[in-house]
Amino acid sequence: MFGVVDFHEIIGCITGALEERDYYTEGHSQRVSDMVLSLAKRMGFTKEEVMLFHFSAHLHDIGKIGIPDAILRKNGRLTDAEFAVIKQHPEIGARILRKAPAFTEIAEIVLHHHERFDGLGYPDGISGLSIPLGSRLIAVCDSIDAMMTTRSYRKAFSEDYCYEEIKQCSGTRYDPDIVDVVLANWKELMKAAGYSLNT
Repeated sequence: MFGVVDFHEIIGCITGALEERDYYTEGHSQRVSDMVLSLAKRMGFTKEEVMLFHFSAHLHDIGKIGIPDAILRKNGRLTDAEFAVIKQHPEIGARILRKAPAFTEIAEIVLHHHERFDGLGYPDGISGLSIPLGSRLIAVCDSIDAMMTTRSYRKAFSEDYCYEEIKQCSGTRYDPDIVDVVLANWKELMKAAGYSLNT
């Protein structure tokens, strides 16, 4: 019924609904999905896999639509209790997406995009290759964008700081094989996301 272009437009409408509520999310999902797209292509995945990961990255934060405005739009750091609420967004997102059979695989990737390679992430604390591949790709790109952009309580980190942080977290927070590709193609990912590059 729907082609790839139509599917992409539908996803754009869904993410647009979230961006109406969360000013930070505006542009974030696009940058993350652009990095995931660039990374997945460089890693030699099939066209179908690349599109799955790309669409999943677009929708990775959709569960934030179920987070109260007082927390979602708070200026300043979150309390532990507020952060516990924010941590529910992968599960909320997966529940939303599972309502459409076409989004089943995407739902699983969204559910696990905050898992860590060492098993210390959430919501399920799974580790290593048990984490869906798309989730592992998004985890790195999501963190890059979080560090490279300004938050209400801090300025953006430098590109050099971000590079070193990703490198240091290889094998703990992130899949080391994915990190190797990220670091080898760093400038290309920065360009894909539209960041101003260090010279």
